[in-house]
Amino acid sequence: MAAFVVPNPTGDSSIDFANPAAVKALNRALLKQFYGVASWDVPAGYLCPPIPGRADYIHYAADLLAADHGGLVPRDKAVHVLDVGVGANCVYPIIGSQAYGWRFVGSEVDLVALKSARTMVAVNPKLAGKVELRQQTHAAFVFEGIVKAREEFDLVICNPPFHASAADAAAGSRRKGRNLGYAKSPEPVLNFGGQNTELWCEGGEEGFLRRFVEQSVPLAARVLWFSILLSKKETLRSAYYFLQKAGVDEGSIRTIEMKQGQKTSRIVAWTFQDDEQRQAWTQRRWKTVA
Repeated sequence: MAAFVVPNPTGDSSIDFANPAAVKALNRALLKQFYGVASWDVPAGYLCPPIPGRADYIHYAADLLAADHGGLVPRDKAVHVLDVGVGANCVYPIIGSQAYGWRFVGSEVDLVALKSARTMVAVNPKLAGKVELRQQTHAAFVFEGIVKAREEFDLVICNPPFHASAADAAAGSRRKGRNLGYAKSPEPVLNFGGQNTELWCEGGEEGFLRRFVEQSVPLAARVLWFSILLSKKETLRSAYYFLQKAGVDEGSIRTIEMKQGQKTSRIVAWTFQDDEQRQAWTQRRWKTVA
């Protein structure tokens, strides 16, 4: 790691976050140290996300489930989680399975990313039996083709692409590059990487959110909590509109603000089940879990 340490503006030593190789090395070290994953990598050019932010999402989601479980986070494989768009990095299932013992299904459109995630699970014994990867063959579908008949999930998580086009994604990368000290270049350097399906989609973050909410309705009785991470504050208003339109009661929506350094994002979570139904759910599925 010493090769990736540079002085920061205050003169202290810091990881060179402008260097993609440094970011990958830091992630590999964090996942090994805190989650026992000895072998981790992503293909060149694929998203290499900052681990602390991903861990925050999992821990806030754990608190969400705990609120329906007498304040205790439900643990072990009785908790079934769907990660929509698991990516080549497979980070959310790694953190959730190792921190809480949860069992994950990860969906993915990109075949290279899917192969990478499957390799990660195969070479790390700690992930055995805890992470299943499924291919989404239709990019317009969120749950169809992934959730099996009569299958139930206690939690759905999703970190969606938030740009509306490749040009939009490139512009965002240039802005980030300038903030991290890259020299001006016509081609953006992606310190955290990212392929098209990871960075942008038709309609951007708002378009994906609308599809996600609409397609959650048929699974109202088979998912306890749906959640999605939103990068743009202005998307929140649309989120509440889409949820109201889908028939979600205002009291069944949770908005959780997450801050990492100068970046602020929001988890929006919702359930179609009332208090009585959620209590019945937890007693049926988590009665021996604590």
